[in-house]
Amino acid sequence: MKYADMAVPSRAQHLWRYTPWARIHPTSVDKVPEAQPVHWKLLEGGSFVQGAPRVLIDDDIGRVFLSELGGSAQTLETSGHHEIVHVQAMASGHVAVGHLHLMMKHNTTVLIHLTGEADWAGLHITGEVSANVQCAIGLVNELSANSKLLHCENWSIGRDASLELASLSIGGFRCKSDVRTVFTAPGSQLTQAISVHGHQQRHVDHHIEIHHLVPHTDSSLHIHAACDDQSHSISTGLLAIAEDANHCDAGQVFKNLLLSEKARAEAIPELEVLADEVAAAHGAASAPVDRDQLHYLMSRGLAPDEAIALLIEGFMQDGFSNLKQEALINEMRTRLTVHLECELRR
Repeated sequence: MKYADMAVPSRAQHLWRYTPWARIHPTSVDKVPEAQPVHWKLLEGGSFVQGAPRVLIDDDIGRVFLSELGGSAQTLETSGHHEIVHVQAMASGHVAVGHLHLMMKHNTTVLIHLTGEADWAGLHITGEVSANVQCAIGLVNELSANSKLLHCENWSIGRDASLELASLSIGGFRCKSDVRTVFTAPGSQLTQAISVHGHQQRHVDHHIEIHHLVPHTDSSLHIHAACDDQSHSISTGLLAIAEDANHCDAGQVFKNLLLSEKARAEAIPELEVLADEVAAAHGAASAPVDRDQLHYLMSRGLAPDEAIALLIEGFMQDGFSNLKQEALINEMRTRLTVHLECELRR
């Protein structure tokens, strides 16, 4: 289906309830504007293969739109020669679009840094994790404070494979992410962690889907959002366990830290369980800064701003506590610490 033939999605769909399509579209909803390519650069390890496969979900307007915008397309296939691969994605101009396909055939950690001054950026990441591979993928959104972002991901995990997905959202003004993972064979695991820093008037919307189509698969999703000023964070998570997909263990936890009276955070966990012999759980919590913790830090000589910054850092760092890959954890936490230090100086 082409974008011109698609209807604007209703806000009755929770995917578009908090960020309507018209608010994330770069122009008017009836147009497909000209787009510049996202510039991909390998900073360490790996090699690109020109082009990427066209992965579409015909009834998903975001992926169809990104496909028709075009932009750049690269495929990264692991070789086994590099334990860590650093990729930079630079988005410039009015509208910039890029597609990165990852063929994970070896135990590797891939770190992706999205930067640039683009008014609107579109990013589609797709990936296949081969059987018996243990890999980790980290995405850091460091776009300009005035940028809009539409970010989609599609992952498939093979037999006895393990995938860790980490995301740190600290850039961009209005960001919409739609990340979907499918288990295609038994014995596989997914660990997903997302940390969001909401400041000024940032609007950050994460929609996560995890589909257990086969038995003996495990997944864990943690999302931590610290919201200050007039920022707004939305987290929706769908854990779907298909019929006869028994012996799955799936869980999701959403935590929100509200730092001002005008900050908002929504947490919408969902379970769709059609099998009998499974373990499935979800939880969500939102709270302001703990005054006892704040008092303790200030009694040790910290100024109020420094004490709150330390609490924010600890809360967001904890968002990655379910990960195991050390290189991925270190990168996420280092980027977060640098960002918060810069915010404190402003």
